Amino acid sequence: MPRRKIAVIGVGKIAQDQHLPVIEKGEDFELAALVSQRGVGHGGVPVFSTPTELYAAMPEIGLVAICTPPGVRHELALEAINAGKDVLLEKPPSTTISEFDDLCQKATRKGRLLFQTWHSRENAAVDRARDILAAEGVARLRIDWRESVRKWHPGQDWVWEPGGFGVFDPGINALSILTQILPFPVFVEGALLRYPANRQTPVDVEIAFRTGEPHRPEISAHFNWLETEGEVWTISIETSAGRRLALEKGGTVLRIDGEVALEAPSEEYERIYDRFADRLDAGQSETDDRPLRLVADAMMLGRRETVAAFDW
Repeated sequence: MPRRKIAVIGVGKIAQDQHLPVIEKGEDFELAALVSQRGVGHGGVPVFSTPTELYAAMPEIGLVAICTPPGVRHELALEAINAGKDVLLEKPPSTTISEFDDLCQKATRKGRLLFQTWHSRENAAVDRARDILAAEGVARLRIDWRESVRKWHPGQDWVWEPGGFGVFDPGINALSILTQILPFPVFVEGALLRYPANRQTPVDVEIAFRTGEPHRPEISAHFNWLETEGEVWTISIETSAGRRLALEKGGTVLRIDGEVALEAPSEEYERIYDRFADRLDAGQSETDDRPLRLVADAMMLGRRETVAAFDW
C-alpha cells in the first residue's frame, strides 16, 4: 500500500522531536507539507503559513497532525474537518471539554476520522499493568509526576497563560495512564493547586481521588514542575492481592514486588502512528476525554494557594 500523505500543523519541540522523525522512518505515512507561522522547515517539504494556504495549494493531502499549543487546536481541527481532512490531535485535545465535544460531533457529521492521542499510554508496561489490575484489583495507587518546566518548555510563556495547563501539561500524561489501567471509573474528590504569584496556571498540584468501589481504594497524585534532580514519572500500586507494582519512567518500565518485570524502549509515537494507520484502515475515530475531564474537575474542585513567583 502506498504511504498516506500527511501534513504536520505546528512545528515546535514535540513535532521536531517526535512526530517528524517517526513519520519519516515509518512505512504508513509520507510527510508531504508543514504549517509553521515561523517558517520552520524540515526535509525540503513545502511550508505554509496557515492551514488555509495548505488546503488550497495541496488539496490531495487528506491527513493532518495538529501539534500546536492546545489553545488553538479546536479552531485548527475544526478547519481541517470542514476541509475534508482526517485529524490526529496531540494531547491535550483542546483547552475545554466543550471544544472537544464539538470536534467529536463535527467529525461524525462530516464523516471524518478524529484520532485523539495519549502518548504515555502507548507502552507495553502500561498494557501489562492494566491486565494485572483487571485480574487482581486495586487497593491503593499513588502518582508522583515531577519534572522541570525549564527543561521541557524552556521560555514558553504560553504554558503559564489561561488554557496553557501549567503542571497539568505533563500531569495529564499520568492521568491518561491512570484512566487506562484502572478497571473502574475514578473521580476527583479534592485538590490543592499552587499558583506562582505571577502566573495564571499551577506549578504544583495534589489530588485525592475517589471511586464507586465498595472497598474504597486509596488513590492520589502529586504533580510538580520544578524538579531539579531529573524526572520522576512513577505510578506506585498495591493490588488487592497484595502485589506491589510500579510503572516507572513514564510508563516504560514495570516493576512487580521490586523486580523489573518488563522494560522496553519508549516507542510511544511509533505506536501512535501505527494506531492511526489502523484506525484509518478501519474507518473508526478514537476519542477519549477522561484525562481532560479529570483536569477540569481538579480545577473546579481544587483549593488555590499562591506560592513564590516563577521566572525563567
